[in-house]
Amino acid sequence: MDAVRGVDLQTPRSPRLDVFVDARRAIQPRRFAVFGQVDLDRLGRVQQLQVRRLILCSGKVYVDLMTSEHREKHSAIAIARIEQLYLFPVDDVKSVLDGYPNLEEVVWLQEEPENMGAWEFLQPHLTELTSRRWPLRYISRPRSSSPAEGSSAWHALNQKALIEQAYSLKSGAVVEKVTVERE
Repeated sequence: MDAVRGVDLQTPRSPRLDVFVDARRAIQPRRFAVFGQVDLDRLGRVQQLQVRRLILCSGKVYVDLMTSEHREKHSAIAIARIEQLYLFPVDDVKSVLDGYPNLEEVVWLQEEPENMGAWEFLQPHLTELTSRRWPLRYISRPRSSSPAEGSSAWHALNQKALIEQAYSLKSGAVVEKVTVERE
C-alpha cells in the first residue's frame, strides 16, 4: 500500500485496462492502410466501391466504433482515425476522401459535447475538403458545461446511442446531437 495515496501498487492491471488491451487486439488485424496521419479500417479499404459514408474520428471513439457489433454489418461505412489533429493532415485526408468513388457523405464523430473536442478546430478544414462534393455532418453529444454526464451508466447509454447513430445510414440534418433522455 502506498501510505500517501492509499493505493495498492502491487495489484495486477485494472479490468478497465484489460478491456482496452482486448479492444486493441480486436483492431490490430483490421488495420490495412495508413495514409500518413490517417488510419483506415480494413473493411472500408477493401470494399471501396460500396462505401457511402466515411466516418472521421480521433481517439477512444475509434475503438468503440471498431469493436461495435454493428461494424461487420455495415460495409457501406468506412472509418478513418485522424491521429494528428494539429497540424491538420490535409493531403492525407484528401487522399482518403478521393479513394471512395461512391461516397455520399462525410461525418465527423466525437464523443465529447459539441462545444468541446476537436470539431470547432476541424470544421473549417473539413468544410474546405468536402465542399460541393459531399455533405459534411457531425455527430456528438449536445453542448454542455461539463464533459461528463456524472454517471457511468448514463455515459454508457449515451456512448451506445452515439455509436448507433454513427452506423445509421439515414441521411438527415447536418448536425446531430445524441443524448438519452432521463426519465
